[in-house]
Amino acid sequence: MNIKKHIPNSITCGNLLCGCLAIVAAFQGDLLWSAYLVGIAAVLDFFDGFTARLLNVHSEIGKQLDSLADVVTFGVVPGVVMYHLLLLAFAGEAINSITICSVYTAFLIPIFSALRLAKFNIDTRQSTSFIGVPTPANAILICSLPLIQFFQPTIGSFSTATIIENKYFLLGLTLLMSFLMVAELPLFALKFKNFGWTDNKIRYTFILVALILLFIFHFIAIPIIVFLYIILSVVNREKS
Repeated sequence: MNIKKHIPNSITCGNLLCGCLAIVAAFQGDLLWSAYLVGIAAVLDFFDGFTARLLNVHSEIGKQLDSLADVVTFGVVPGVVMYHLLLLAFAGEAINSITICSVYTAFLIPIFSALRLAKFNIDTRQSTSFIGVPTPANAILICSLPLIQFFQPTIGSFSTATIIENKYFLLGLTLLMSFLMVAELPLFALKFKNFGWTDNKIRYTFILVALILLFIFHFIAIPIIVFLYIILSVVNREKS
């Protein structure tokens, strides 16, 4: 029995387990733990592919399992988190068809995440890069909102909580990120075939800037980093 070929799939299953636990936490009202678990899952999602390349044990089942895990962890979980955020944003308003439909808009996130992952599996252009915002990036962005709301409600005189609790901001972000996941938008991938500067300067630059932003701004840096990733990808494509 070749044990090493099962290592990447085991890591992927850890990603899926984190997603399941994050859903439970969200429906128990603990959005912070949902966010933490998505963060852990994102690390596992990076290392399952990295491990598969390192051990040279690529398999079709691994590819499909990865997408199935991702649709739960990086699709359903951020949808549930956004659902709870919208519930809070609409709290106190009269319950009517408009309110209900607005809150259920959150589930566009898992729908478009599933579409994004299905496209990825059959799109040969996405072997070394991405077309559309990857589902982990979207999930990290959405799940950073409860962390910002709890740990950084204000920055000086600026109220982050007021924005995050704004229903129009949440609805707009849901629609924007759902669109960006399936848009024909070329983005670089954090996949290292080697560690040389020439082939990876955009990746090293992004990682360095991201670490600096996290050090300075903490959780509020996460949305900035995601949009920086999109901007750097567009700029890098225009230069190439």
